[in-house]
Amino acid sequence: MMILDDNERLDYVSDSLHIIQSNRVFAFSIDAVLLARFCSVPKTRGKIIDLCSGNGIIPLVLSTRSTVPMIGIEIQARLVDMAQRSIRYNRLENQITMMKKDVRDVLVSEVDGEAELVTCNPPYFKTARSKEWNDNPYLTIARHERNGTLDEIVQASARLVKEKGKVAMVLRPERLLELMDAYRKYHIEPKRLLFVHPKKQKNANIVLLEGIKHGKPGLKTLPALVVYDENGNYTEEFQRYYEGK
Repeated sequence: MMILDDNERLDYVSDSLHIIQSNRVFAFSIDAVLLARFCSVPKTRGKIIDLCSGNGIIPLVLSTRSTVPMIGIEIQARLVDMAQRSIRYNRLENQITMMKKDVRDVLVSEVDGEAELVTCNPPYFKTARSKEWNDNPYLTIARHERNGTLDEIVQASARLVKEKGKVAMVLRPERLLELMDAYRKYHIEPKRLLFVHPKKQKNANIVLLEGIKHGKPGLKTLPALVVYDENGNYTEEFQRYYEGK
């Protein structure tokens, strides 16, 4: 029997997946699910590593697309515990493993160069002055680069991924050039790009980028994805994408 701690709840994700969440820690957003749907996955052979894994939402969703072993790396002990219980609840403990580690830590070397795919939903904001941090430390760590800059996260991804393996991330559009520069700095060639718009006439507020380690130049920009229609409902296209259909 699964035991929920105080202030925890069991949320439905999709495809009969459920995840443990709490209003006291950072809950997953559509960005993470979109990344799990966007990335190119190895189906039956290889390994997937998810950095800054939080409560494990990306490996959970990826388990509906692939049968390969997955590792989620997360620095916060409480989120690792929540992810592990979600994994057991969904009976995925033979496929998904959580590691409590700093992605910058050399101890991650035990899985260096093993991944066919590395995914990451990194903190969106650069390190802020302490007065700009949220009172909730879980939210601050999730949103701000207190435990690793974007450059350091891309560097870790390049270390963990195999030659010709893929690295996929989701970020704010205003940091896209910074992300591309970091990719190329660590020999990850940008290959696929997707902009997500909240509404048809609104600027994109989410961008997803996939690259290949030592890949050949050539970037493909995919058709934009629009989240809400004029009535504030999910568009049919977004609903299909989000549900993996």
